[in-house]
Amino acid sequence: MAIERLWRDERGFTSAGMAVALLVSLSLLFSAAQVYRINTVAAEVQEVADAAAMAAENQVAEFMVAARVCDAVVFSLTVTGDVAYGLGVVALCVPPAAEVGAQLVSAGQKILKARDACADKAAEALNALQRALPFAAAARGAAVAAANGDNRSSAYLALALLLPGTAEEVVVGEGEAEEALEQAVDERRDILEEAAQKAERAARAADEAKARGFARDCGDNPSYCLYERASRLGALGFDENPLYVSADSWSFAAPLERARAYYPARLLAERPASDSVGDKAKSALRKRFYAFAVRALREGYVRETENTFEAHFPSLPRNTDEMRGTDLYTEPVYPVTVEEGVSVMHAWDGCTEAGLVDSYGSVKTMEEGNFPVCPACQFSASALGSVASASTSIDNGFEYHYAAIAEAAADYQKARAEAAPAAQVVKEEAAGLLDKVAAALKDAGSFRIEVSPPGADGCLAVVVSPGSADTGPLAGVFAAGGSLGPRVAVSGATLIEDGDDGASVVGDLLDGLVADEVGLAGVGSMVLNCWGSLLDSYEQGWDGLMTGVEEVIGGLPLVGSSGLGSWAADALRESLGAVGLEPASTAPLKPVLASSVGVARASGGDYAERFVALHDQVMADPSASGGFSLLGGALGRGAYDALAGSEVTIAEIELPFAGFSVPVTIALPPAVAAGAAGLVEQAMAAIDTVTESSGGGRLWE
Repeated sequence: MAIERLWRDERGFTSAGMAVALLVSLSLLFSAAQVYRINTVAAEVQEVADAAAMAAENQVAEFMVAARVCDAVVFSLTVTGDVAYGLGVVALCVPPAAEVGAQLVSAGQKILKARDACADKAAEALNALQRALPFAAAARGAAVAAANGDNRSSAYLALALLLPGTAEEVVVGEGEAEEALEQAVDERRDILEEAAQKAERAARAADEAKARGFARDCGDNPSYCLYERASRLGALGFDENPLYVSADSWSFAAPLERARAYYPARLLAERPASDSVGDKAKSALRKRFYAFAVRALREGYVRETENTFEAHFPSLPRNTDEMRGTDLYTEPVYPVTVEEGVSVMHAWDGCTEAGLVDSYGSVKTMEEGNFPVCPACQFSASALGSVASASTSIDNGFEYHYAAIAEAAADYQKARAEAAPAAQVVKEEAAGLLDKVAAALKDAGSFRIEVSPPGADGCLAVVVSPGSADTGPLAGVFAAGGSLGPRVAVSGATLIEDGDDGASVVGDLLDGLVADEVGLAGVGSMVLNCWGSLLDSYEQGWDGLMTGVEEVIGGLPLVGSSGLGSWAADALRESLGAVGLEPASTAPLKPVLASSVGVARASGGDYAERFVALHDQVMADPSASGGFSLLGGALGRGAYDALAGSEVTIAEIELPFAGFSVPVTIALPPAVAAGAAGLVEQAMAAIDTVTESSGGGRLWE
């Protein structure tokens, strides 16, 4: 009871009880404040470690941007050079564009040589840079850590280690398919060009013949032509007598069908000009001619395909000699009368001198028998032979235009026959060369710049604050000691692709290099614009490639009579489509924080494994905090010191057709010039000091 009364009685708490309660409350309050202070100081050093890891890994991200730019340049130049070969082959198929084709082939050769030089320089520079990358990243991390300390007690020293710490040498492959392409083009281009010229000449002759045939059939309307004569003389309607507005939609089958409709109509409509015997005889002979034309035209034909043409326009006699070569001369349809032993042949049965017909004979019989001419109808071989003479000789006759069309069809057939084999040679040669282009494009992947630099898996950063952090006004009564001692934190970072829309490592590579603005024209302009279009849409794969190709094709003079230009362009599109270029990843990389032990486990290697072992040891026994000194041995400053200046030129893109170059550069960390390199050594020393003194040290509680 006495003890209980010491703390309280019937009137409430005693003074001693109140004092003890206040002391306990204040102890709890200031203990919580001390814990908050300790956590705050620990959080500060961890934040600095995070910043140092991000800064160091960002150096790797910048290196990867430069490497991806170089890869994009080398790969796009490979594709541009191969495509220039393909476009040159296309242009060589059309004589008007043959000179441009030769220039494109030459441009393709020069581009691939420039690519080789660019790739070699890029590989050399990237190798030198990635050897210095571990120290460059450490210097960047140390500079960032130092910038976060404002006095000695809060100074921060950081040591960043890239994982892996070394990298394989950057080596560019060889383009064997391109050598085969260059050799094939050099060997076959003359054959291709000669065959294209022959095909073009024959095709032009065919076009000229078709144009003549079209004009004589209906192209000259409303002037005299087959259409106009059939409408006026034969009274044919539109179904039997169609009008075509261009030679493109017209074929030689149109006049043949028009003639087949015309002569039956003329046969049915034929009437004598008067009742005189002479006019009736002429009308009878015209019927014989029309009937012959109907029979003859049945033998006519026009067979046309994309590659062949055959036509037969039966000949209609224009004079007596030509009539003797037809069945008009041999058909026994003319009445013969005999008086006093003399045979007379008449034009038709209605001749007033015919009387009683003794027999029927042919014109041939009349000439061989030397028959006298009928005094009434005046029938003779020349009378029959002259039926179509006038209408064939002057342009107001149907037969005049029909004969001209038949001649044009024969010329067209001859020209097509000459063009076909030459065009076939062009297609075979061009197809073979375009196959070589496709093979070179498929092999383009072997000529790439692929890197896996130090830091590709991530970065570990250890930050030390060697000074003693003052506990502040809480020290003394409620907190033992006046400082917290050195602090150490570890952080990790790795790289991921920047997901921002439109972010690309090649987005501004050709800024300002528009062909028109740099004074380029002709083939140089075509190739530069093609390359620029390919770079602009590099990540689109085949679609991006075709954007540039279509732009160049649109600028080539591929219009020719042979049609080989459009065929070759389609063949190139088909060849490029078969390659199937996949979209490329052009997004820049950016550093993000990651679990330090996770980064180490993912990377592997000696240092990473030792770090994981250290982590596992500390997690099992928190008092075992030593061992960070293993990180310092991974850095070598010599490779970094070998890079003079604040900026390194990775590659120089020489454009042989443009006369200027495009440099690809990467900036070294500017903080190095301000003494960040020395901070790396200080960080190593500080880590060793903390490690050596941590064995008997007091852990924060």
